[in-house]
Amino acid sequence: MILIQILLLAIGFLMLVKGADWFVDGCSGIAGKLGIPQLVVGLTIVAMGTSTPEAAVSINASIKGNAGIAIGNIVGSNILNILIILGISAIIATMVIQRTTFCYEIPYMILITIVLIVLGMTGGYVTRIEGVILWILFLAYLVYLFFLAKKGAEERDTEKRPVWKLMLFMIMGGVLVVWGSDVTVDSATEIAHMIGLSERFIGLTIVALGTSLPELVTSVVAAKRGNADIAIGNIVGSNIFNILFVIGTTSIIAPVIYEADFLFDGVIAVFAGVLLWISVAKTKTLRKQWGIIMLLCYSGYLGYLLMQ
Repeated sequence: MILIQILLLAIGFLMLVKGADWFVDGCSGIAGKLGIPQLVVGLTIVAMGTSTPEAAVSINASIKGNAGIAIGNIVGSNILNILIILGISAIIATMVIQRTTFCYEIPYMILITIVLIVLGMTGGYVTRIEGVILWILFLAYLVYLFFLAKKGAEERDTEKRPVWKLMLFMIMGGVLVVWGSDVTVDSATEIAHMIGLSERFIGLTIVALGTSLPELVTSVVAAKRGNADIAIGNIVGSNIFNILFVIGTTSIIAPVIYEADFLFDGVIAVFAGVLLWISVAKTKTLRKQWGIIMLLCYSGYLGYLLMQ
């Protein structure tokens, strides 16, 4: 029985990755036709596209009453995005970071992570009203990105595919992500119950890793190609989108339980953001040695979770 659930979990992850790949491909193609700057594409289209698995899984989990997976998935994904994905990307290639990302986007990511901790720890829930607060912060972020895009408009991309085909990729990818999220949540919850693991552990590790696979693939490929704006922008944008849109939307649908244990995980998420900011502060580049430090930090965090 457990082997069937593991197989379903693997199938769910495959659907999430392929669906997100099609979704990002379609979105990026349309963005290219509109002449949107690379940095903005990384912070918005690619970031939101690769975050669709987290969104689908967390919203699905909330509807089904599995709040441990909903919060754990987001917090776990945000930690993993920085410490594992940027860690690996930095080892592959040194990445230059944009001034706006250093000055505004990373500090904003750290700030909203602290806001989530405060909202969650006051009452033990992220309520519907607090979900609205997160959505207001999300809209403020979108306004910032609008002015960023307007300021750095580029020439239109040489995208050859017609708009209808790009739209088809977006729709098919979105459907696959939603379907895959349903399979992933159900199988992960079953496995957790079968082997006696908490939903918090499953959400923070297995589901977080599975839903972060699109970010991993996108960022590593971008790092290898020298597109640092997309690599770092994708991760920072994804983390912002995860907290403000995903948790905001999830808690508006149904108040989300914020277990006391999530305080430690939230602090680790803040630490990961501060570590990223410190690592690029002096040289405005993310170098190999910092990538190694990030991977070691995640190893320590994973060891802590296993001992719980």
